[in-house]
Amino acid sequence: VVVMAFDEVGQADTRERKIEICRRAYKILTEEVGFPPEDIIFDPNIFAVATGIEEHNNYAQDFIGACEDIKRELPHALISGGVSNVSFSFRGNDPVREAIHAVFLYYAIRNGMDMGIVNAGQLAIYDDLPGELRDAVEDVILNRRDDSTERLLELAEKYRGSKADDGANAQQAEWRSWDVKKRLEYSLVKGITEFIEQDTEEARQQAARPIEVIEGPLMDGMNVVGDLFGEGKMFLPQVVKSARVMKQAVAYLEPYIEASKEQGSSNGKMVIATVKGDVHDIGKNIVGVVLQCNNYEIIDLGVMVPADKILKTAKEVNAD
Repeated sequence: VVVMAFDEVGQADTRERKIEICRRAYKILTEEVGFPPEDIIFDPNIFAVATGIEEHNNYAQDFIGACEDIKRELPHALISGGVSNVSFSFRGNDPVREAIHAVFLYYAIRNGMDMGIVNAGQLAIYDDLPGELRDAVEDVILNRRDDSTERLLELAEKYRGSKADDGANAQQAEWRSWDVKKRLEYSLVKGITEFIEQDTEEARQQAARPIEVIEGPLMDGMNVVGDLFGEGKMFLPQVVKSARVMKQAVAYLEPYIEASKEQGSSNGKMVIATVKGDVHDIGKNIVGVVLQCNNYEIIDLGVMVPADKILKTAKEVNAD
């Protein structure tokens, strides 16, 4: 059940009101109704900041603080919210909105936010934000200065339309001149598929064996993605895009890996699958390719596989 921080008086807009309403709802649901606390999702209301109205200046901080309170006082409850609300004052200026979303999520996730409603196309990577823009946005989100709204408004004009083709072309020209390992990492972090086969082929030609491309630069790039995600500086929609890039690179290498396999007796038989409830297969596929390269026979059951089917298959094929 999703519970908004809303009562007879109206929507909660301060930290104190948010936790007061959520605490009340939690008590009713868990003690009177018998509802499992892990199935409760609170939406403590995300409101727009930098509106020019002084009373709104602490809205982001109130939400972030409420996340901390909910996690501390209401065990197992989850937290969500409509992320795009926070940047509504800058509608029409996508670079600034993306920066606001990235900074807001960075702090909200660190304080307990579990999920959110967000336009995946309006997410930036926290560490990639221009320093002056990130600092100005943090001043607004954390309400660190009395003049933070005015300063961000002045800076916003500089970034309006900054995604123009000239800027994009200049950036592309720069990263395309990098070493192939750094290019692969960049493609994975940014979710760019345009050059992945070309760069994977270049890396393959430099490697002693095709599998080394997966075990080396591709996994190194995915480790960067994992670190950014773990630090709250990269978000799930971006990670999914990175996984698609990785999947395309692995698919490109598979024929070369198959051709280079050593002939001879098998090292063993392995059953692999993604368990029921999970539709993601990038990790499973990579494990399968690496094991095949090392002369293991792989029986891949696919995704959403029940545990009993995995065990049954393992017995039937006499898996190692």
